[in-house]
Amino acid sequence: MAPKDDKSDESVKLFLSIGLDEKTANTTINNPKVTANLTAVIHEAGVTDGCDRTTGNLLYTVATKYHSNLLVHRPTLFKYIVSSKIKTPAQLDAAVSFFDNNAPEDFKLNEFEEACGVGVEVSAEDIEKAAEEVFEENKSAILEQRYRTNVGQLLGHVRKSLPWADPKIVKDVIDRKMYELLGERTAADNEKPTKKKEKKEKPAAKAEEKKAAVEATPEPSEEELNPYSIFPQPEQNLMVHTEVFYSDGSVLKCNNKKEVLDKHLKVTGGKVYTRFPPEPNGYLHIGHAKAMFVDFGLAKERGGCCYLRYDDTNPEAEKKEYINHIEEIVNWMGWEPFKITYTSDYFQELYDLAVELIRRGHAYVDHQNAEEIKEYREKKMNSPWRDRPIEESLRLFDEMRRGMIEEGKATLRMKQDMQNDNCNMYDLIAYRIKFTPHPHAGDKWCIYPSYDFAHCTVDCLENITHSLCTLEFETRRASYYWLLHSLDLYMPYVWEYSRLNITNTVMSKRKLNYIVTNNYVDGWDDPRLLTLAGLRRRGVTPTAINAFVRGMGITRSDGSMIHVSRLEHHIREELNKTAPRTMVVLNPLKVVITNLESDKVMELDAKRWPDAQNDDPSAFYKVPFSRVVYIDQSDFRIKDSKDYYGLAPGKSVLLRYGYPIKCTNVVFADDNETIREIHAEYDPEKKTKPKGVLHWVAESSPGKEPIKVEVRLFEKLFNSENPAELNDDWLTDINPNSKVVVSDAYAVSILKDAAVGDRFQFERLGYFAVDKESEPGKLVFNRTVTLRDSYGKGGK
Repeated sequence: MAPKDDKSDESVKLFLSIGLDEKTANTTINNPKVTANLTAVIHEAGVTDGCDRTTGNLLYTVATKYHSNLLVHRPTLFKYIVSSKIKTPAQLDAAVSFFDNNAPEDFKLNEFEEACGVGVEVSAEDIEKAAEEVFEENKSAILEQRYRTNVGQLLGHVRKSLPWADPKIVKDVIDRKMYELLGERTAADNEKPTKKKEKKEKPAAKAEEKKAAVEATPEPSEEELNPYSIFPQPEQNLMVHTEVFYSDGSVLKCNNKKEVLDKHLKVTGGKVYTRFPPEPNGYLHIGHAKAMFVDFGLAKERGGCCYLRYDDTNPEAEKKEYINHIEEIVNWMGWEPFKITYTSDYFQELYDLAVELIRRGHAYVDHQNAEEIKEYREKKMNSPWRDRPIEESLRLFDEMRRGMIEEGKATLRMKQDMQNDNCNMYDLIAYRIKFTPHPHAGDKWCIYPSYDFAHCTVDCLENITHSLCTLEFETRRASYYWLLHSLDLYMPYVWEYSRLNITNTVMSKRKLNYIVTNNYVDGWDDPRLLTLAGLRRRGVTPTAINAFVRGMGITRSDGSMIHVSRLEHHIREELNKTAPRTMVVLNPLKVVITNLESDKVMELDAKRWPDAQNDDPSAFYKVPFSRVVYIDQSDFRIKDSKDYYGLAPGKSVLLRYGYPIKCTNVVFADDNETIREIHAEYDPEKKTKPKGVLHWVAESSPGKEPIKVEVRLFEKLFNSENPAELNDDWLTDINPNSKVVVSDAYAVSILKDAAVGDRFQFERLGYFAVDKESEPGKLVFNRTVTLRDSYGKGGK
């Protein structure tokens, strides 16, 4: 832990003065955001000289739990808290709920006071009487369960009748009444209930027990049932979105004025409008699948619209290939854009807004180069060009647009706050010169807007209601609202969610681009990558990806690394239901059935699905059983052991869907070590009941080999769970065995007609999909995932 500085000591002293305990005060200063919020709350409430503990705890709750969605109402709220008109957490919750559901213009003091119980006094006698009634109603259950009684439910019953009662007093009364009714705790009260050993039940009883267990499963929360329930409705967008703290101590509180919101709602009809805004500088990866789930999913759930917007402000990095890929992969993932747009569609509007920003004195043309800008930002120093006349900046910006200034000799910067604690307020660049034709806009422009200038303004131009992004953009929220406020534009609701990080891979576009262009992998759709194209080529379905993403939830808890086994779990669940079974032998070992005629071939029924019904012909496929069959080399040993269920000399195994066979002889090659073939006898009456069951492939006719296929076995691309932690050494962590090619595997004949993208379960081996590099007569299969599921046994 870093040593405390004088500023930290001052904060601790301030927090202790409002009644926080020492542990809470010291914990708080370790979080700069909470420290800033709480300090602002204390100053706004006017209690810098201290207050009682009850008041302080309520102010702490406002700072840590409610600071962002009631800023416009804080003066009113603090007045009621400091005067003890609001003095319980229940009253505070009710006050916040009232503010959430009422715009500032609709605020009526009498309705507010009634909603949060101002002036309602709950006496000790009231609590005593309510508790007495609750105990009387539940007396028999309490006597039966004694101190195992759910006291929380009793508290809830009392609070339901007396919502403004002090919860601590209610708890004390409940505890006292429990003692009065039951007396001292006994040894039996402290024992954990033990499960009685029951006799083995009949199947019917077990079924009833299982049914009861299912019925006892707790109901999922609203957020689990609908992850989008956390987002407000468009008409609620009058709340203060954020506070921008300036270095001079002033605070900018950004929220939509009623007339601005009304104009927006008139255009949108009150619908939800979102956008999925990828930059077309690479292929999309699984992190983008989460963004799609959030953006397209919210719009779909609310009956709204979601744009697919290409954030194409950098002409040097964007390619038509990437643009085409993004649209195609969005559709493959099951999402349908309301409209496809480009940031470049709005270049003229953005230019006009930049001119207006200069006119208002909020932007200037700067001549510092990149190194000078970096140095001045580190020192928090203003640019020497910052205070140049507005007319001069307007003239120079026009010259930038007309190509009269060399690339790198000028930028347009926003006049924000160079001494701010947030580096994203250090006069960010709004426009830069690039003499590069644009893939979409052509050669009309030689100046291009930055992400920080274009992102929020295009959100406004497209009337976006919910601007949703990952947490690394949270610190840019101040700049986002500063710009919209400076131009008096409509402000969308901004919300950040946790980025999706998965083990044993990289998802930085820069790193992905590096390993693709330097041939560490076989293109953007290499099945080892967690690009969506790579996952599709590997055989993963969009249904499985969306199920995985939904299981993550839309939370703000950041920094967690999701184990790849959790993704594999969802892939298996999907393919287990959709992939038909078949048999492939990777490393064939010849087995000659010596007691079967050389010209005899039997057609056996093999199941496509494990629960296939015998009266459903489509659930089966035919496999030949002949004198020569092939098993996998790993399924034979010269030396047997108790824990081995494969074939060995003198031992029997069952051929899946076929007959038991017993090894009678082993034929070696000339080196007396390499096994050339196995001789075995089959049991046509199936009297033998071996434990081991093997997959196999047979010759379809005497001397005719089974069809050969290529099988590609993929493992994790990186050995470390988090290769990014290795910094510059991350490339040394690439797993050299991440791709193993088996060129001459044998497959059952039904696979000869498989098409690219078809998925199968190769029994005992895993799930596989037909690769795009397949050719007539030589199919190529990619292993999607193994059969073994480690999720829940070690996967996070």
